[in-house]
Amino acid sequence: MNNYVTGKIIKELREKQKLTQMNLADIIGVSDKAVSKWETGKGLPDISLIEPLAQALGVSVIELMNGEYITNSNKSANVLKSCFSVCPICGNVIYSVGESVKSCCGINLPALEAEEDEKGIISCEVIENEYYVSVNHDMSKSHYISFVAYVTGDRCEIAKLYPEQNAEARFFKRGRGILYACCNKDGLIKKHI
Repeated sequence: MNNYVTGKIIKELREKQKLTQMNLADIIGVSDKAVSKWETGKGLPDISLIEPLAQALGVSVIELMNGEYITNSNKSANVLKSCFSVCPICGNVIYSVGESVKSCCGINLPALEAEEDEKGIISCEVIENEYYVSVNHDMSKSHYISFVAYVTGDRCEIAKLYPEQNAEARFFKRGRGILYACCNKDGLIKKHI
């Protein structure tokens, strides 16, 4: 991680939780003077306190460490606001419904921004009760589609793809939605169906 928790963030989150310095100190088992030192920048919490501190402040460890926390203002969440991230080190695909802080292999992952499929790379045909999706793209070891996803208003299905296989997937037909294809070099493209 590039950052370490700051006193400003601790104070901001503590006040958001409507806790006094003494309340927070009691929850995590330190003195209120220790909390005061953290908040005024005269000291930092020990690494062993980070997890209990994050829990007491109502955020994840990653959010606490980054100083960036996400507030979900859309309590009813819509799957069509899906976000995908791909770890450049291990290739993990991380999916969330809306904004979030994601991390893998020790690095923070931004959400991929999808571009419209203006070149017609993604094709979709209906076969019985399924969508057969194919992506007209190279599938070599160095340049390939890493996943294809089908997102509707209430579901997301992801098919992980690998180099030297066909860039195709089948999804149970659930109605209108968005198809996504992610190239390991060129990023995410989408097509409305």
